[in-house]
Amino acid sequence: MLTTSLAAPPSPLSARRRWTVLAVCALSMFLVGVDTTIVNVSLPEIGRGLDTGTRGLEWAVDAYTVVLAGLLIVSGALADRFGRRRIFQCGLIVFGLASLVCALAPSLGVLVAARAAQGVGASMLSPVALAIVVNAMPDPRERARAIGVWASVFGLSMAVGPVTGGVLIAAFGWRSVFWINAPVVVAALVLVAVFVPESRAERPRRLDLPGQVLLAVVLGLSVGVLIEGPRIGWASPTALVCYVLTMAAAAGFVQVELRHGEPLVDLRLFRRPPFASAVLGAAAVFVALNVSLLLNTLYLQHTRGWTPLASGASTLPMALGATLCAPWSGTLVGRFGPRRPLILAGGFIAAGGLCLTNLRQDTSVPVILLAHLLIGVGFGFANAPLTNTAVSGLPRSRAGVAGAITSTARQVGAAIGIAVAGGMAAGAGPAGLAAASHPGWLLVTACGLFLLVVARASRN
Repeated sequence: MLTTSLAAPPSPLSARRRWTVLAVCALSMFLVGVDTTIVNVSLPEIGRGLDTGTRGLEWAVDAYTVVLAGLLIVSGALADRFGRRRIFQCGLIVFGLASLVCALAPSLGVLVAARAAQGVGASMLSPVALAIVVNAMPDPRERARAIGVWASVFGLSMAVGPVTGGVLIAAFGWRSVFWINAPVVVAALVLVAVFVPESRAERPRRLDLPGQVLLAVVLGLSVGVLIEGPRIGWASPTALVCYVLTMAAAAGFVQVELRHGEPLVDLRLFRRPPFASAVLGAAAVFVALNVSLLLNTLYLQHTRGWTPLASGASTLPMALGATLCAPWSGTLVGRFGPRRPLILAGGFIAAGGLCLTNLRQDTSVPVILLAHLLIGVGFGFANAPLTNTAVSGLPRSRAGVAGAITSTARQVGAAIGIAVAGGMAAGAGPAGLAAASHPGWLLVTACGLFLLVVARASRN
């Protein structure tokens, strides 16, 4: 978490060193973002290689995002206690080793387990890297620009994942999407050792292990039911038991957090409408992005017969929009506050979803590319103002907690988006996939419209 880093004294680092730290941490964040989406375009090839269907492939994606979401906050707390650079380096090592196991996986079970291990490593990178960056840049305006760059890199990583995956699969096969992580991890380890200073919290927070366990149970059961619901039946005895266990774990989590002196998730923050709406908005943006990417991959490869490379290349407008608009969004937030970029984000995402709500087997390619561009632009505008809205008006001692909760919400949204889109596609053949995806594109539109609500709740 970023609690003490936001309360840090002015940084002794030179301007060049501060921006070098940002670049090094952004490289690692790029790796995390790419691995959230690079597997999407690989799914049909992985399915053929490991002889598994759509539901099993959903687990290969969500094992990563669920574990990442469940451990983000506790990893930040560990970094505050034992040293941010040290935990960051451990995360890189775990991530790199797990990537090698993914590349060598002989079965779906091994791949899912290795993807979960990747999530463990990634959880040590995302919040810790941001804490390092914020700690290095105490000036609010410089920090706003840095967050804009950060959002740009993260947006770019999420959007170019499918493009990168398509290129690698065309050249080397699906296992290459995991092999590629090894040289990046090695380079990041060297750069972190050379350029990133160590930092710790002056007063580390106590670990909330009961809260951590209950949060993991809630996330795992919720996503598991979404993935397996179409197969086991939404009203089956197994599903009903899962509903009860999820509600019991959620109730237990609330009770534990309200009674804990230093809770994993400070539920009192949700009493503030801007914070609560920003957290939900962050989840909604990632639901929209991941629904779009997965439905796009399955539709283009199964229904239209496109290759993974062509399918990945179709997301280039999305990557372009996210890359160009994320730093612009950071600038707008620094000058005018979060409301204007949030309105732009919601409008563009909703427009992109509307373009495909009547998707057919023969929908023209320009319409598909336009939808991707609009969604990418909206995604680029969204991240910086949502982070700003979550932490605005809070004491610095609580801003780090708010940032960590927002990051968790993003990954929860990613997991839910994959599960929902996969459920729509699982029962549809190639000919029916376009029609089956219509509720998904309506969901993307609704997520965009919800950001307009978040904009109204934000403070300029």
